[in-house]
Order: sequence, then structure tokens, then C-alpha cells
Amino acid sequence: MTRAWPCRAEYVCHAVIRHFREFDGYEADMAAGRWGYRKPRLRSDFPVGVMGLGVLGERVAKALAQFDFPINGWSRSPKAIEGVRAFSGAEQFNDFLAASRVLVNLLPLTPETADIINKNTLARLLPGAYVINVARGAHLVDDDLLAAIDSGQVAGATLDVFRTEPLPAGHAFWNQPRITLTPHTSARTLRDESIAQIARKIAALQRGEAVAGIVNPARGY
Repeated sequence: MTRAWPCRAEYVCHAVIRHFREFDGYEADMAAGRWGYRKPRLRSDFPVGVMGLGVLGERVAKALAQFDFPINGWSRSPKAIEGVRAFSGAEQFNDFLAASRVLVNLLPLTPETADIINKNTLARLLPGAYVINVARGAHLVDDDLLAAIDSGQVAGATLDVFRTEPLPAGHAFWNQPRITLTPHTSARTLRDESIAQIARKIAALQRGEAVAGIVNPARGY
């Protein structure tokens, strides 16, 4: 829906900047009564890789570029987006991962993309990687992420979607301090805006005009 574009972009930008500026560490210091200082980091050392360059992915990539992070993008078919180093297809997937330290997932969930964030994917990211998943919980292999954090290959993650929602009380994510959890709230569907959008599309169809957001059943999105 229309509000999903800016809402998801601001969520992802917040998550990237919070990690880059180490605000989670400052929060922990303040809670413990410590006056801590961390050396500023270079944006050039934190290239952000956006998986999925559809309408939402493109909006997120462009928003992140405004903060001067190097932006990589990967999609099923070639895309050309200003300010984004584009990769496409299975043959360029590993190159995309190797060029990225922050991985943002905005892919549609299909049989081909299920479990795409797994131990092999995470191992190919730049060391000290950070994972942000705002697509679907089934894209991520939970145990592989936890193992990558324990090993130090992944510094942490911000997760908004999960295989089971609400996230079960006994899930290991609750006890991993390097994972920030939100309850599938990166982009909420607002009733009034949704109704207005549906009405506009119905009116466009009645006039014989094309409408956006058509699902291709063969692709699954």
C-alpha cells in the first residue's frame, strides 16, 4: 500500500544508522551509568546491500543513498538505479554479497528465495556484517543467523518478520542481545489509505486504464 514506501524506508534507514553510529552500545552504556565514547566509523566501510529492487527496494536504496553509504542492489533481472551499484541474477549474487557489509532483505517470498539468508549467504558478506529483514520470516534460517553472530561473522541484526508470529516466548532471538526485534511493524497497512487506493484502481479499470501492482502468478509476486 502507499504508506509502505516511506514507512519501510524510514525503518531501514533507522536500523542502518543505529548500527553504524553504535547507538545500541550508547544505550547500554547509559543504562549502566557509563559515560562511553566510540571512535567514529567511516561510511565507506559499511556498504549496504539491498536484496530486491522492486518499488519498495528501490525506495529504500535511494533513501539510504542520501546518507552517503555505498549502496549495492541485487535483483532477479537487471535494474538501473541512480546511485546504486546493481547486481542481478544468480551469477552475480555472490559478488553482491562479497561487496556488502549491511544486508537488507526486501525480496518477495517464493520457492526460490525461501531460506536465502543462510549460513552460506552470511559467510560471504564482509566480516562484521549486519542483517536487516523486513520481508518475510521464511527468508531467514534462524539457527544460521544465531551461529553467525556467535562466530563474529555477523555483528547483529534487526528483524521485523519471523517464521512464526508472534515470535514464540522460548525462541532464541529473545535472548540474543545483538538482535533487535520489532513486531512486524516496519510498514503497517492503514485502512483509509488502502480503501482509497483500491477505489482508485477500480475506477482506473472501469476507464480501461492500466493499474500498478499487478501480481504475476508465474513469478509468485
